[in-house]
Amino acid sequence: MLFSSAFFKLNRTPLLLVVACLLFYLSFAYNLTRTDYTKLITLYIALLFLFYKLILILKHNISALAWISFAFRAIFILAIPNLSQDFYRFIWDGRIILEGINPYLYTVESFMNKGESPVAQAQELYTGMGQLNASHFTNYPPINQLCFVIAGLFAGKSILGSAIVMRLLIIAADFGTLYFGKKLLKKLQIPVYTIFWYILNPFIIIELTGNLHFEGVMIFFLIWSFYLLYSGKWQWAAVVLALSISVKLIPLIFLPLFLQWFTKRHVISTKHSDERKQDVIAGSKQRDNLLRWIPDFAGITRLIGFYTIVLITTILLFAPFYSSKFINNYAQTVGLWFQNFEFNASIYYIAREIGYLFRGYNEIAIIGKVTPIIVVLFVLILTFFRKNKTFIELITAMLLALSFYYFTTTTLHPWYVATLLILSVFTKYKFPLVWSFVIILSYLAYINLNKADKSENLWVIALEYVIVYGVFIWEILTKKNHSLISSKR
Repeated sequence: MLFSSAFFKLNRTPLLLVVACLLFYLSFAYNLTRTDYTKLITLYIALLFLFYKLILILKHNISALAWISFAFRAIFILAIPNLSQDFYRFIWDGRIILEGINPYLYTVESFMNKGESPVAQAQELYTGMGQLNASHFTNYPPINQLCFVIAGLFAGKSILGSAIVMRLLIIAADFGTLYFGKKLLKKLQIPVYTIFWYILNPFIIIELTGNLHFEGVMIFFLIWSFYLLYSGKWQWAAVVLALSISVKLIPLIFLPLFLQWFTKRHVISTKHSDERKQDVIAGSKQRDNLLRWIPDFAGITRLIGFYTIVLITTILLFAPFYSSKFINNYAQTVGLWFQNFEFNASIYYIAREIGYLFRGYNEIAIIGKVTPIIVVLFVLILTFFRKNKTFIELITAMLLALSFYYFTTTTLHPWYVATLLILSVFTKYKFPLVWSFVIILSYLAYINLNKADKSENLWVIALEYVIVYGVFIWEILTKKNHSLISSKR
């Protein structure tokens, strides 16, 4: 009893913060509707504040932060997602595969229009996912589909049961991200507690565990691949990276950026031993000055091998679903994100307004075709003209490439920011962390005073991006000035 009392006195503040978080998450999971905007924002702001305080107080107690992170996730175990309908389509795809039907060849609507119910609870799933989702072919890659199949195997006749199985898979992936993330941070000599800006973040807990978005599984494979690559196991890193791509296609954008990492060769400089000791003491930036980078042409062979393994593994994972119609249907569905859908965009909305002024109508068909080309060119510029030879520089380049894509995309759902957030953990950039705070504003996009107006409230979107771009530009300018000062010294 005395021990319990002493323990409470020593840890009173963090314990109270944890209890408050548990209550807020409980309310978020089981007593919130998406259109209750006041409650949504209030709970989110409260959770962000408590999350920030917990990390500041417990950053030297990694074990406590880990237990707390997964205790918060456990709150959502029995909850039906209340901010997203996508999970209904996940369940449908998993059950369709178990029926021996290729999910890439048929839309949900094609069955329902014929009055067919190929899976259990077909009508409930169709109603839940909505007509827009049901009218398009699935775009979820094969490892993602495997997760849906597992849910169908264990809960083939229960929507809640399927949600629970998928949630457990996502939580398990977060355990993996924590495990390999900590190991990689130690190798890079970055404080280990920074992984909790991702793991403990309310945005991650709500969007991935709560709303069942599989970015968490993709991120697990991505961080595992990074760890293997940094450890010199590039062949296995390629296999695991292919698994990441086969959950979500996003890591494809990173492939060109590996060029300098594989083709570098470092040689210790000829400084005197005393000078080298001073450099080591000075820190990681000075340690980089010990290295003189010269091309390693043998590395080109490793790079080609890396790309080959990624490509072959990805093709093999897609192979079971291949048919003459598969490529056309899949390309058609992916193309929708560039030329049909619009949500929570930034630069695109500005370009769209310019199109209205000059042409009088929406230019998405044109802009949607040009944007991918601009993104590819930007990635190639980062590949060949930016220094990406250290691992932190490589991850920073990935962060900048993906940020540019998201800044120019026509559609940016909140959970997309999760990948930026995990990359930022390994860099000096914190604008993705700020973005994870303000991304909740995207849920207010349709909060118009005129209820008949179903369009996005661009003032809300503008507020989100003013904050994000403001922090991003400030960080870019700060780091540029810091580099100039360092070079003068």
